[in-house]
Amino acid sequence: MSHSVEQVEWASSEWVDSRLVPGVRFAVAKISLARRAEISRRMRGLMSELEFQSAGQGLTDRLAATEMEARIDRVYIEWGLQEVTGLEIDGAAATVETVVERGPEALCREIAACVRKQCHVSGEERKN
Repeated sequence: MSHSVEQVEWASSEWVDSRLVPGVRFAVAKISLARRAEISRRMRGLMSELEFQSAGQGLTDRLAATEMEARIDRVYIEWGLQEVTGLEIDGAAATVETVVERGPEALCREIAACVRKQCHVSGEERKN
């Protein structure tokens, strides 16, 4: 008896067309066991600090929470963004570093949201 096994191909990243900056595409890393452990380790302290700052009532606390949210987005982008196409920044092809440092803020937020989506497991996925 012969068992034919089809090979499964897995791409470790997913291309996304920007909804906010037409013509821009970016590759976001898909989650794996090792990558989940890494992003969890990197986020643990930041999320605790954000929770603490968000609980404050003063202007300083709100500003600190806003800064923490930007730092968290940056970590997600640096961890999950693999490539950007269709974007030049200051006359040069965009890289992960230049997108974070000098790119459009709206694009950075969009990329961070896509990375977050890759990192979170839905209720249906948890059941399987």
